Amino acid sequence: MRITIDDTWTATATGDPLHITPRFDFRDFRVRIATYQDVEERGRFLLDTFGSEPWLWDTPDELRFDQRNLELVGAEFQIAGEAADAEDSARVPATPPVRPGGLRADEARDFRLEVTTELCRSPGDTVLTCLRDLDVLDEPLEARIGIAPDVALLVQDGTVVGWSLTDPARYLTTGFATPDPNPPSPATRLLFTECLDLITTPLLDAVRRRDPAALASLRALDHKLRNQREDRHRTDALLALIGELVEDYADRPAKPKP
Repeated sequence: MRITIDDTWTATATGDPLHITPRFDFRDFRVRIATYQDVEERGRFLLDTFGSEPWLWDTPDELRFDQRNLELVGAEFQIAGEAADAEDSARVPATPPVRPGGLRADEARDFRLEVTTELCRSPGDTVLTCLRDLDVLDEPLEARIGIAPDVALLVQDGTVVGWSLTDPARYLTTGFATPDPNPPSPATRLLFTECLDLITTPLLDAVRRRDPAALASLRALDHKLRNQREDRHRTDALLALIGELVEDYADRPAKPKP
């Protein structure tokens, strides 16, 4: 199957997906599928590969390919900061099923992979689906290519129109750290949904306005995260962002208006 990513830039689906555990960096709200462990290694990785990558103020999503065999070797996706409403999220099609597969570039040149604009949350946040736009939901999907464990590219009319992450709570981590290999606890799954409820809905705007009720909800969530004893690696990943919001909006007095 040949797919289009950036106008005339194409790749061919193969039968060999990446065997790299995704890393859901909750503070940066992005998913990394790569073996680099820090910023320096990431820099070398970008130099040794080609594809879509950040440049100055331009920060597209990333698909990176090996210079020699043109095979996909890594990816990094940004998650839209505001979730679609429940009605639109419910329209995300259940078919076709994910079929594991890699990608091989049809030519060795750079391209641009636009970031998605719509985040669709499934019930219980068992799947996060990021779409180019909501018009994607008006037609069936052609394919779901599972490029890595629980990560799939969504294809419609031969073009990549989004991606999905199944069981996102499992892959919570901070920065470049490897996620905990053990399954997330039920309490962590609930806290994950509470955190998403805060940061992907108008409640976040209310926090930034320092609305008292919103700040109370933020402090209560921060308290739950700090007092959960189990699954601390994932809980700390959630706390990296929630604690920062508490520091910025709940602990500091508002600046006086001029």
